Amino acid sequence: MHRPKLKRHALLSAIALAAVLTTGCSTTSPTATETAPPTAAESPEPAAVREQLAVVSAPSGAATPTAVADAGEAGPAKKSSLKVASYDRKSGRAVISAPSVTKPTANPSRSPSTAPAPQPPVTVGDIIASAPAPGAPDGVLAEVTEVVGSTEDGDTTVGTEPAKLNSVLGDGKADGTVPVDPSAVEVEPLLKGVKVSWAKTGDLHFGPEGAKLPLGSLRIDVGAAVATAEGAPASAAASVEGFVQLAPEVAFSYDGSGDGSGNGTGASPGGAFLGLSGDWASQWSLKGRAAGSTNGQPIRISFAELHSDPVIQVGPIPVVVNLDLTCYIQVNADGRVTVDVEQDLKGDFRVGGSFSWAKGWTPVSESDMRGEPLKATVSAAGDVKAALGAEATVGLYGTVGVTADLAPYVRAHADASAEGSIDGTGTGTGAAAGSYAFYGGVDLTGSLQLQLTIFGTPVFQRKIPLGALHHEWLLSEGGGAATVTASPAKPAG
Repeated sequence: MHRPKLKRHALLSAIALAAVLTTGCSTTSPTATETAPPTAAESPEPAAVREQLAVVSAPSGAATPTAVADAGEAGPAKKSSLKVASYDRKSGRAVISAPSVTKPTANPSRSPSTAPAPQPPVTVGDIIASAPAPGAPDGVLAEVTEVVGSTEDGDTTVGTEPAKLNSVLGDGKADGTVPVDPSAVEVEPLLKGVKVSWAKTGDLHFGPEGAKLPLGSLRIDVGAAVATAEGAPASAAASVEGFVQLAPEVAFSYDGSGDGSGNGTGASPGGAFLGLSGDWASQWSLKGRAAGSTNGQPIRISFAELHSDPVIQVGPIPVVVNLDLTCYIQVNADGRVTVDVEQDLKGDFRVGGSFSWAKGWTPVSESDMRGEPLKATVSAAGDVKAALGAEATVGLYGTVGVTADLAPYVRAHADASAEGSIDGTGTGTGAAAGSYAFYGGVDLTGSLQLQLTIFGTPVFQRKIPLGALHHEWLLSEGGGAATVTASPAKPAG
């Protein structure tokens, strides 16, 4: 009864043995399923396998990594233990410090002349991306063009030339917004009496008179006299007082899809964006009879300069953003009108440059401001416009990419001998034969700079204006003995 089973078992064994012999007697050879190429349906699309790089705030201090793109390997840069010990931007010379090396012990069987020389940590063609370093406060993004020499303790002197971001980001993708640490912003007061306060998580600093700031905010308070119109009485001395409060953020995106098809050619990215955005608040007053403009130009008084070099981590790569802000007061008046105006604005803004293969570099300028009802008086016939604004520049690794001038303002106009006022409840009154009006508004201007080609995009030959963004809204108007009610200000358009 058992013989049929034995014969069947023997037959199966023979078949298995034949299969082994036909494959070269190897039990480790790949099967047909393993060696067959994937079908079109199984093959991943090029865009699907491209790495999505996180965009976050870089760790501070010595923890900030360096990234190196190896000349002998394709693909984006990788985190490296190398550090830029010193850098000379003018000559391009840099000293690269490697981790401490173990020096060879004495070996009597080998003469000193036959000991292997230490290998330099970088070679020609390598690209280094580094956070701010000695001699390079704006960070380093450079390609090694020459290895000059190395020392036994691991330092290597190299010659470099500026590199492009696409050479370290490769065909990856990145998109994110990183807040600027207000405590890391350097502020240089330009007028006496300027006060600075800020608030960050876990470390609160309060503004004047106990004003509590939102987290991430930087506040600059100022009080200054401005030129008073000639012949104005002492009671009409002109002055400006108030504050600007900012919570700036750096916006960064990159699409390494090459020509935009997702093929990742590496010649140039398919898209990019660099910009500055954030919340804005300002509350200030202009009093007195300001002097007329100088040679037809508004009178501008800068009261503080701010600088920061936030490092954002794009995957393993430290990208150094250079941010400069100049806060200013600007008055444009005809020297005839006397005002007591308070401006209270809140809102946000976004400026920058955006690149795509379809459109090239295009400017981005947006602002959404809301004005609160304010108290103001105006007398005599004339015009005055005053702004408390900020001029900003944003760049990468020491190159300017975007300039922007954000100028929230208040404007007063009076005809004939009209006088008008509005109180904190939004109620306005006017008298005499003429008319008066109060306006709030915001101007946003600027341009894209040639240096934005640091992304590896095609060169544009001129500055590209951001385009003048102008919003103005009526706060109150009247004339004769009329009484008007002003609604909370809303931008036109």
